[in-house]
Amino acid sequence: MNRIGRVILASASPRRKELLEQIGITYETMPSGAGEDTEKELPEDVVCELSFRKASDIHAKLEEQKEDGYTVIGADTVVSFQGMVMGKPRDEEDARRMLGLLQGNVHQVYTGVTLCMKKQGKPVRFRTFYEKTDVSMYPMSEEEISAYVATGEPMDKAGAYAVQGGCAAYIKGICGDYNNVVGLPVGRLWQELKLENSGCTLGTKG
Repeated sequence: MNRIGRVILASASPRRKELLEQIGITYETMPSGAGEDTEKELPEDVVCELSFRKASDIHAKLEEQKEDGYTVIGADTVVSFQGMVMGKPRDEEDARRMLGLLQGNVHQVYTGVTLCMKKQGKPVRFRTFYEKTDVSMYPMSEEEISAYVATGEPMDKAGAYAVQGGCAAYIKGICGDYNNVVGLPVGRLWQELKLENSGCTLGTKG
């Protein structure tokens, strides 16, 4: 079992839950209701701001409840293509537009992560970082794009696709952290947690 104390994921994403479980972190979920509007333009700035906002939202709620001794994980993922930042599609037409741009090209996936750490008797600390992964896609016909959108899978995914889902048929290559594309760079996350909690180890969940 992880030895980093109480861990709270500020997200309802099943993909992020699965990734935390994969590396043996015991956690609880408290999805953030923080807004996702931002004036930032660079994708790395967007994900860092939104992940910080989500972690801060849950931290504020825990403070109201006078909780102590926890680590909140806030995360946000976007796709970037030629300077255009893509979040989740607004509707099916928007999903088709995004996939039409990404197919046959190389794009970047950014995930920002914020750790909000409150140890008993000590001031709260925030640590924010991001990871970037390059993804290349095979060409998709309009019929293939429409058929994929019709599955409903793209509708809650940044860039309108799931690398671990049906869109795997069109992924040509990945340069960087695959898990970052799924939604949480758990390798980097664990290294950051080790720095903040010296001596913590991974093991089988108990």
